[in-house]
Amino acid sequence: MFKNKLLGAALGLAFAVGAAGAHAQETYIPLISKGFQHQFWQAVKSGAEQAAKDYKVKVSFEGPETEAMIDKQIDMLSAALAKKPQAIGFAALDSKAALPLLKKAQAAKIPVIAFDSGVDSDIPVTTATTDNKAAAALAADKMAELIGKEGEVAVVAHDQTSRTAIDRRDGFLDRIKSAYPKIKVVSVQYGGGDHLKSTEVTKSILQAYPKLKGMFGTNEGSAIGVVNGVKEMKRKIIIVGYDSGKQQKDAVRDGTMAGAITQNPVGIGYKTVEAAVKALKGEKLPKIIDTGFYWYDKNNIDDPKVASQLYD
Repeated sequence: MFKNKLLGAALGLAFAVGAAGAHAQETYIPLISKGFQHQFWQAVKSGAEQAAKDYKVKVSFEGPETEAMIDKQIDMLSAALAKKPQAIGFAALDSKAALPLLKKAQAAKIPVIAFDSGVDSDIPVTTATTDNKAAAALAADKMAELIGKEGEVAVVAHDQTSRTAIDRRDGFLDRIKSAYPKIKVVSVQYGGGDHLKSTEVTKSILQAYPKLKGMFGTNEGSAIGVVNGVKEMKRKIIIVGYDSGKQQKDAVRDGTMAGAITQNPVGIGYKTVEAAVKALKGEKLPKIIDTGFYWYDKNNIDDPKVASQLYD
């Protein structure tokens, strides 16, 4: 009897240790985003969490308070790697600053999945992102159409270092230059993705260029800054934005903003986690996972196909 009790206790202990070991082996995939101040990132997070549920893995999702905090993002990446995750998702604020840490991840055989904003390196096994150059070119086409294919326009971009900002700025500028000889881009300024700073940048551009016909804001904060700056200066110009969020949707509905490009943020989050799971299984991944984009304006904002990609 006593032996049976001992055997039972031993088996119970072995099972408990085994269960703890199995729990410790749970696949953990941290995602380091570019920030938390925009609803865009909350939508990306919800997509990542849905994929974690579907694929039965554990994820965490964090980012600095603002998209200007490159050093803080690097610290977060370092802390995430110190936990020795099985894979990691990373949306770079500065595509070069993170390289030393990404090299460490590569050396430790931790697959890196870039999302939203790629990295100037072949370390990431794939990048889940919008084709930002193509999307910004579409924004340029819409702007050109709306201002009669001539006149002065300006750009308020979110930064000069992230792949998204560079591609959106250049996609817009390149299309204007190549297709619309009578349109002149008179100013490109940077507001750090912050709507308050972008408002001030917009006001300074409007003061400098009284004949300005249009402005393009390259992300949620930039676009809202443009809307607010134009309102404060009581100017009437064509505004084209990027991303979604309640304020942009309201601005499109009331005609303040002509329209905007929406990404598929939920899809970006989902595909990032899905790609990490596939990488861990040794599956071959494409260099880019194109998560798609749409133009929306007051004519199609309620179209189910478009509305499903918009967020508040």
